[in-house]
Amino acid sequence: MFWKMLNGALVRRKGKLVMIAFAVGLGVSLATAMLNVMFDVGDKVNQELKTYGANLTVVPRGASLMDELYSLEGDSAEPPRAEKYIAEADLHKIKMIFWAYNIVDFAPYLETAVKGGGQEISLVGTWFNKHLELPTGDEVDAGMNGLKTWWDIRGQGGDDADETGVLVGEALALRLGLGPGDSFPIESLDGQVGATVKIRGVFHSGGVEDEQIFAPLKLSQDLSGRPGLVQKVEVSALTTPENDLARRAAQDPGSLSRMEWDTWYCTAYISSIAYQIEEIIPGTRVKPVLQVAESEGAILEKTQLLMLLLTVLAMACSALAISNLVTANVMERSAEIGLLKALGATNSAISILMLTEILITAFIGGALGYFAGLGFAQLIGHGVFDSAVEVKGLVIPLTVVLVFLVTALGSLPAVRMLLRLRPTEVLHGR
Repeated sequence: MFWKMLNGALVRRKGKLVMIAFAVGLGVSLATAMLNVMFDVGDKVNQELKTYGANLTVVPRGASLMDELYSLEGDSAEPPRAEKYIAEADLHKIKMIFWAYNIVDFAPYLETAVKGGGQEISLVGTWFNKHLELPTGDEVDAGMNGLKTWWDIRGQGGDDADETGVLVGEALALRLGLGPGDSFPIESLDGQVGATVKIRGVFHSGGVEDEQIFAPLKLSQDLSGRPGLVQKVEVSALTTPENDLARRAAQDPGSLSRMEWDTWYCTAYISSIAYQIEEIIPGTRVKPVLQVAESEGAILEKTQLLMLLLTVLAMACSALAISNLVTANVMERSAEIGLLKALGATNSAISILMLTEILITAFIGGALGYFAGLGFAQLIGHGVFDSAVEVKGLVIPLTVVLVFLVTALGSLPAVRMLLRLRPTEVLHGR
């Protein structure tokens, strides 16, 4: 009898139930989109922020680069010089730490002074697009081209395959009257080593780099007499926002308990990634670029909070819509409900019948809304981040719970009305 009455109610009240399904589906679609984007937004926001530079700097222990790390060099165009060096042969190890897949890119630098055009010039050797084959069997590309994507380059970008091809800063090129395609002789300060470089491109960075020449690392090593050595390495890594645990670990990892240590080490905090790089390349010190790291964490937290608020608001609107629709449904069916009570049906039996109708309708609407939400999530991903949003399995149980809670909460006013309904009042005169 219960299922016959349920089937009859679903068939007779199709219009009202379609509206309830639509209200639930609309809320679930937005919630699904926001939850999928929220769970996937961390890597995407970090990936977007990587285009604005590295967030870690690796230097030899004892090297004095504090000014450079914290942008306190003032008006001086001459960066502080490291007294020690890092072996170029060790740099591939950066991609072999526990959080190797969070290392987006890295590039080494070796600065030396050269003579050219009758004046002393700062030449910086680097990797532009170095292809690395790791002992693990993986292959990666690393270099400055991926770290300095905001540079405005006129001409061609840097290429490690072109051993004498260089990029010249805009201010230096203007002063020397150079442009893309020009050749330019340079030599070491002692005049022992020289080379004729070809300008592949002229770049504008907006910083002290506009007064420098960027060349393949080997050329800088030859001119400075430092084969196989670099002064520093800039690293761009995907990180988790810092919390109290990460800040305590950054100050003194030894102060952590064993459980805290495992949690910190196995979470992609910028401090734990820095610690792991120091572990794998002895004799180095890794310093976070604090302004970049803290900005990433703040932006990510605010973005995720916005997504969560939109999800809550969407489901609250659905609950209000369900409340109005179910209440109207109870009012229209008051005579039917009164008759059921007069024939001996209990309040609990009628309530279960009504809620079963609403829940079946809500879950049908929720299922349709879930798939619509996946489509909205991809539109957001391609529109905002220019990439697809990964579908998260965790969203499915969360959606089921949300549909149940929203339907139950939205139905409460109607259930209360149903419980107060008296047969003598609604059937009087009939």
